[in-house]
Amino acid sequence: MDTEPDAPLRSRLEDTFWERHSNPKSGWSRLLVSPLLVFALYRRDRRLVALAVLATVVNPVAFGPPDPDTDSWMTRAVRAERWWIEAGNGSLGLGWPNVLNTVNVPAFAYALAAAYARKPVRAALATALSMGLKLGWVELVARRYDAALDAETR
Repeated sequence: MDTEPDAPLRSRLEDTFWERHSNPKSGWSRLLVSPLLVFALYRRDRRLVALAVLATVVNPVAFGPPDPDTDSWMTRAVRAERWWIEAGNGSLGLGWPNVLNTVNVPAFAYALAAAYARKPVRAALATALSMGLKLGWVELVARRYDAALDAETR
């Protein structure tokens, strides 16, 4: 996944994006954006909504690449996500494990709607469900990634 210096600009930018996003600080802090956005909508705080949206956009490149010796679950998870997507599996669909991400979409939409309707328990439960579905998808993709790496080294 390392791009040669004379590779097209798009490839170099994608490599930079994914490598920086694989920093565990990026992955874990990005996970916090969902509850921040739900809270911002609940409070009807436009500045907080803007901050959450800005954090979503900036987060993947806000941190440097991870330590090469890191053994972080989040680093492995982000690398697995890239591997999965580049293998042509996408991230949404009715097949396993993509169905988890597909169900995540209406769960998070419901969390946002519940927050806007000021139903805090429903908003919190839907946010927790959404985050659980995303983490479940990432864990399953990471397991497949690990299995593929193990098969390559045999």
